[in-house]
Amino acid sequence: MSGFFDATVFLEGFITLIVIMDPPGTVPVFLSLVGRKPPAVRAKAARQAVLVSLLVISLFAVAGQAILSYLGIGIPALQGAGGLLLLLIALDLLTGKGGTQPEAVEDVNVALVPLGTPLLAGPGAIAATIVFVKQASGHLSAYVALALAIVAVHLVLYLCMRYSGLVIRLIRESGILLLAKIAGLLLAAIAVELVANSVRGFIAGG
Repeated sequence: MSGFFDATVFLEGFITLIVIMDPPGTVPVFLSLVGRKPPAVRAKAARQAVLVSLLVISLFAVAGQAILSYLGIGIPALQGAGGLLLLLIALDLLTGKGGTQPEAVEDVNVALVPLGTPLLAGPGAIAATIVFVKQASGHLSAYVALALAIVAVHLVLYLCMRYSGLVIRLIRESGILLLAKIAGLLLAAIAVELVANSVRGFIAGG
């Protein structure tokens, strides 16, 4: 069995992606976006966000380097785009404008953007996945371990969002409003950091 599974790669991939994707840290953002929705809608949003993230990460694991090379896009550009997109969402949360969107549109979109991508499947997770695939360099056991690590991380993400309703029972409506502001501030900070990393990457590459 050890010939088909590299435990070291699994642990490295799992820990790295857990730190980057931060499952507990997604709960405030998730609740700020869908905390007022019925449990069934929250469960659906959690499921869709994780599936979108898994699809994006898997796509870049299989063909990420080829896609970026073909389009002439570097990791810094990916970081900058993700940062700007997150900044727009953060401003909506901080100013309270996000609540004016039609519910039907919001239910569909938040699971895709910003939850699925770029919050979960963001530039950091994509870049880390591409690096791990490069390091695997044709070893089947490493590929299998990395695939299992990606699936395991997304399972943790799903569980954190799926059972975030337990938090809602404690914080109530006023708590959700407060979480929206905190989540907006955190997203803004993440966005600024992504843009800063993007600038540093362009400078280093130049």
